[in-house]
Amino acid sequence: MKVAIFAGGKGSRLIEETRVRPKPLVEIGNRPILWHIMQHYSAHGHHEFVLALGYMGDLIKKYIADLCQYSGNLRVDFGQRELFGQPALNGADNEPRPPWVVDLIDTGEDTMTGGRLARLRPYLGGETFMLTYGDGVSNVDLKALMEFHRAHGKLVTMTMVRPLTTFGHLAVREDGLVQGFQEKPETAMDWINGGFFVIEPEAFDAVADVNGDEIMWENGPLPRLMEMGQLMAYRHPGFWYCMDHLADKRRLEEMWKNGNRPWATWEDETRAGDGASGLRRVGDGAGIGRGGHPGDWVRYQSL
Repeated sequence: MKVAIFAGGKGSRLIEETRVRPKPLVEIGNRPILWHIMQHYSAHGHHEFVLALGYMGDLIKKYIADLCQYSGNLRVDFGQRELFGQPALNGADNEPRPPWVVDLIDTGEDTMTGGRLARLRPYLGGETFMLTYGDGVSNVDLKALMEFHRAHGKLVTMTMVRPLTTFGHLAVREDGLVQGFQEKPETAMDWINGGFFVIEPEAFDAVADVNGDEIMWENGPLPRLMEMGQLMAYRHPGFWYCMDHLADKRRLEEMWKNGNRPWATWEDETRAGDGASGLRRVGDGAGIGRGGHPGDWVRYQSL
C-alpha cells in the first residue's frame, strides 16, 4: 500500500532549524525525522512512498537520492565513470538499504495541505492509501489501524492520540477554587488528530468542491467527510509526538540518546501495537486539524 507524506511545509515554528532545511529533514539521532517516519511504515511492510514537496523540496530530493546511492557499500569504477552498489561480503552490508520506492512530487511552495494531497492523486494508483504528516512519530500499529479501517467501511480513518505534555493540569470550580492539580502528567486528557490516516480513493471526488490549493486538508475536506458520516477515528493510546518547536526536537533527541525511543518500531522484532481501538465518529469540526499559513502547522487541537 502506498504512503503519502506531507513534506512541503515551511515549519516556521521551528525556524531555528528550518532556515536552512525543510522540517522533514530536521534530524533526530543523526537521521531526518522523515527517515524515522518512513522506517516505521516500512517495518509494517509499506515500502512505497509519495512525498508532497514544497518548501526546499530540492533538499529532500537530494537527501532521498543520496540515501539510495551512497548508503551502504559502494563501488566506483573510475575507468568507466560509473557507480555501483557493492555486493555485501560474508552476507553483511555495512548499512542495509530499505526496499523503498519513493515518488517525490513538487506540489508548490505555498500550497496548503488540501491542495498538496489533491496533487498527489495521479501518483497513488487509484487504491486505498495511507497519509501522514512529515513531523510526527508514533508506534501506532498500522496493521490494527488497517483492520479497523476495513471493518467500518468508511472513506477515511484518522488516528487520534493523546500527546505527551510538559504542562500541569488544573481542576478548577466555576467560582475559581482550585480543586486539584497534577504536575506534568504523562499524556494530555484530550484526544487529538495525530495523522496516520487511511484513505479510500473515492474521498478525492467526495471533497473536490471544498478543496483546492488554498485549503487546508483539516479545514475543508475533513469537516466535509465528517458531515457525510465518512470520517472515523482510531484510538491509539500508545506513543506519539510531534516535532513542532525546538524544544520538541531536543526532547526527541534526548529520548533517542537514552534509548527510550518507542517510535523506532523497526528496532523491535515484535513491533508491539497499541492494544486498543474502537469505532468512533469524530466529534466536532474544531478538533480536526492544524490551521495557519501555508506550511505553518499549529498545535493539534482536541477531538
